[in-house]
Amino acid sequence: MTVLAHRTDTLTRDALAVLQPGFEGTTAPAWLLRRVGEGLTAVGLFGRNIASPEQLAALTAQLRTERDDVLVAIDEEGGDVTRLEVRGGSSFPGNLALGAVDDIDLTRDVARELGRRLAECGVNLNWAPSADVNSNPDNPVIGVRSFGADTHLAARHTAAYVQGLQAAGVAACTKHFPGHGDTNVDSHHALPRIDVDLDTLQARELVPFKAAIEAGTKAVMSAHILVPALDPTRPATLSPQILTGLLRGELGYEGLIVTDGMEMNAIAGTYGIERGSVLAIAAGADAICVGGGLADEATVLRLRDALVAAVREGALPEERLADAAARVRALAAWTRGARPDAQPEGSRASGIGLTAARRAVVVTGSAKPLTAPYVATLAPVANIAVGDETPWGVAAELAELLPGTAAGVYPEGSSAGDVMAAAGDRTVVVVVRDAHRHPWMTEVLDALVEARPDTEVVEMGLPRTEPRGALYIATHGASRVCGRAAAEVIAGA
Repeated sequence: MTVLAHRTDTLTRDALAVLQPGFEGTTAPAWLLRRVGEGLTAVGLFGRNIASPEQLAALTAQLRTERDDVLVAIDEEGGDVTRLEVRGGSSFPGNLALGAVDDIDLTRDVARELGRRLAECGVNLNWAPSADVNSNPDNPVIGVRSFGADTHLAARHTAAYVQGLQAAGVAACTKHFPGHGDTNVDSHHALPRIDVDLDTLQARELVPFKAAIEAGTKAVMSAHILVPALDPTRPATLSPQILTGLLRGELGYEGLIVTDGMEMNAIAGTYGIERGSVLAIAAGADAICVGGGLADEATVLRLRDALVAAVREGALPEERLADAAARVRALAAWTRGARPDAQPEGSRASGIGLTAARRAVVVTGSAKPLTAPYVATLAPVANIAVGDETPWGVAAELAELLPGTAAGVYPEGSSAGDVMAAAGDRTVVVVVRDAHRHPWMTEVLDALVEARPDTEVVEMGLPRTEPRGALYIATHGASRVCGRAAAEVIAGA
């Protein structure tokens, strides 16, 4: 082999190694297996790839026939954002519920149990937890995915989550650096901007990430956000000042830096995914996450070839690409050798998700026992991170406890009259999600409570409005177990 051919082969393998692509289907397509054999070191899984734990275990085993240390990544936060249980809802409450309980041992145990289930299925890299401080209650994309608005609470629970997940042998990927909590724009749609000074960033946004680094997080995910105090021109994912200067230099982080999804419009709509990927690696990122929307071989080849071309043209230093690929391979080697810690005596793993969800419920008021209520779910449009395929609410859970329960779903444009007409003489249970961000929802809710004072209310998002109704339940999340916990309160169980 000539020197040029060897260099080309090395560049190609390194370019493949830094990609974390997705794919369609519940088995690995031939093209993906071929690319894994050629050097692709990581694969990302989404809800479309998962039908059952058994099927997922078979899929990851199939991938490892080509490479035994392949990184299999997933966005499994628990709570509202679940891929493992995308069709039924998560068995775990999300971060806000854990923050509301504020028991770091519980958070650590929940993360350990979630990690154990992932590891059993062959998943070894989790794009979680969210370390964002939800300082802006109108944030459309973080919300209940955050442990809360208190910086130090978010920090201690982020660290506990990282420790629990990695104790199960699954690498944590703490996100979204340097902090996505103070935005009012969803980066799936546009480029958010955070206009705060350096002192505020140091005292608020960066504290949970420092805690995660001290806890040994194996990966950190960058945010597609513009933070002028750190870099006035480029979003964090593409910023040498933020990824290399701040994260690597000032914070001393040595692990893997992963980008958020490059097809998100904050990057794809401004730089394009090929140029964006080159700029991200040059800035200090080590792995390119893509595949939530673009999940085909052509995308992988486009990004591979863009990285190789950038090296040859001098736009990307060869040693930077090599360093990024080496960090990916180092994490893959860690996961292959990871040995889960033994579960402590008296472990609360059995049913721990429901236990945590019950502890997170806050109830205001009281109500008469119900027999067969009418559950009206006021449904906002789901953000892309959560997705609209995962069921939420209390209707199904309540129907198990109170047979004869009826239900309806009401989108924007519905009225209180619509709900009352369908409910008849049944007691109405209104279920909302972030009512404070949706004026139409608040209007319907207020009209129902005024017309029917015995109305019961369940808030499954961020509880920001004043409690109302005969009974007001804040679950701090919309996972299946949060719905179950609320249904138990309503049914008097």
